[in-house]
Amino acid sequence: MLFPTVYGENLFDDLDNMLGLTAFDENRKHDPLFGKNASRIMKTDIRETDTSFELDIDLPGFKKEDIQAHLKDGYLTISAQKGLERDQKEEKTGRYIRRERYSGSCSRSFYVGENITEEDIQAKFENGILQISVPKKAPQVPVQKQIQIL
Repeated sequence: MLFPTVYGENLFDDLDNMLGLTAFDENRKHDPLFGKNASRIMKTDIRETDTSFELDIDLPGFKKEDIQAHLKDGYLTISAQKGLERDQKEEKTGRYIRRERYSGSCSRSFYVGENITEEDIQAKFENGILQISVPKKAPQVPVQKQIQIL
């Protein structure tokens, strides 16, 4: 059955949630941090230039401080963590009908080669997009030595 949608979201989701009804699509997972858009988090575009690989990773709603990048065994792992500060007291009175802010994390790994070091990689975070530049490096060819047979 088809339902009207706006930006890929079902228009009846809010009504269903308020009434406590289950979603029509039983296969759809509801992530409390990212909601129905969980599959759209960390979408990545990878461009190849003559000298490098350029990654553009979508991280909307994250701050620069929430994002970390690690390089280990040739794998570049990007992780982002987001949380709610529950210690803050609400100044407004009333009860919440719906809360959509939760804590959680997401990560993604890319193989960049074992000859890449942390100093080679450049990263910049701007307007919800993490831009990473990984230079192309030719793999080190092992030196062939002649073994003398006696």
